Amino acid sequence: MKDETWTSEEFVPSHEGRVGVLLADGTVPKPVYFDSNSGSGGWDVRHWSVYDGRDHPRRPRAAVLRAECSCGWTGEDRTVDWTAVVDLPFRDSGLQDADRCQEDWDRHIGDVRETTIPLPAELETLLERVTAAIDQLGQDAPLAALKAARTLEIIAQRTAHCPAQHARAQEPALVAAALGLNTDEARKLTTR
Repeated sequence: MKDETWTSEEFVPSHEGRVGVLLADGTVPKPVYFDSNSGSGGWDVRHWSVYDGRDHPRRPRAAVLRAECSCGWTGEDRTVDWTAVVDLPFRDSGLQDADRCQEDWDRHIGDVRETTIPLPAELETLLERVTAAIDQLGQDAPLAALKAARTLEIIAQRTAHCPAQHARAQEPALVAAALGLNTDEARKLTTR
């Protein structure tokens, strides 16, 4: 089982979310190692559902599930109700809390979006109309939609050059905050 992560195209990889686990002592557990049974190694798994206390201490028991973001933000602690696990496996009984963690992360992304520099309303409307037109064109004439999308890429590259130069002259933390990115990603964006 692979770790499940959530992303927002607008903020990747500065904001990548997942369900995090805390043990009863408040520590974050190490990934659980699963052997491949073929003698050629195995893999580490951090998916919340593997922390069910089976084969303890190899698979410690989760006390809390919470949303985590690669930016360091954490969501509300959700205490695991182990009495519900008697009737269902942890991956099933904990699913509702895991879904709530994703909802917490979605709200976090909304909060991040609210702190970024706003686009002028008329430009926002125009971009929404262009997106809808290309989506519709994709249904009617896929190759024309592909050409339109490529044209937008060219326009983006051409029109971002001067603003990126100006942004590189500003404080990196200010640029990062305005874009909802970490400073490394903002720096990469302004140097492309």
